[in-house]
Amino acid sequence: MTYAEFDASLTAHTPPASFSPILLALWHTGRDEWAEAHDIVQDHEGEPEYDWLHALLHRQEGDATNAAYWYRHAGRPVFDGSTRHEWQTLVKSQLAG
Repeated sequence: MTYAEFDASLTAHTPPASFSPILLALWHTGRDEWAEAHDIVQDHEGEPEYDWLHALLHRQEGDATNAAYWYRHAGRPVFDGSTRHEWQTLVKSQLAG
C-alpha cells in the first residue's frame, strides 16, 4: 500500500482488514479517533513504533510531559515539526516495512 492509498482510506467507514495493529492505530489517529488509537498503543507498550505513536498521541492532546516520557521509551527525540508531519512520517515508515 502506498501512502496516498493509506491517506485515501481515511474516508472509508472502516479500515482495510489487512492492516496490522500499528497501521490500524495510525488510521484511527489520522481520523482524529484518539481513544481508539490510544487503546491499541497501550496494548503494545514497550514496542518502539507503538511508543513513538503513543508520544505523538499525547503531543496531540497537549500533554508535553507525557509525550516526552513516551519519546524516551521509543528511543527517539521529541519530533521537531507539526503533529501532522510526524503522523505522515510514522505512516510512511510503517508502510516502507
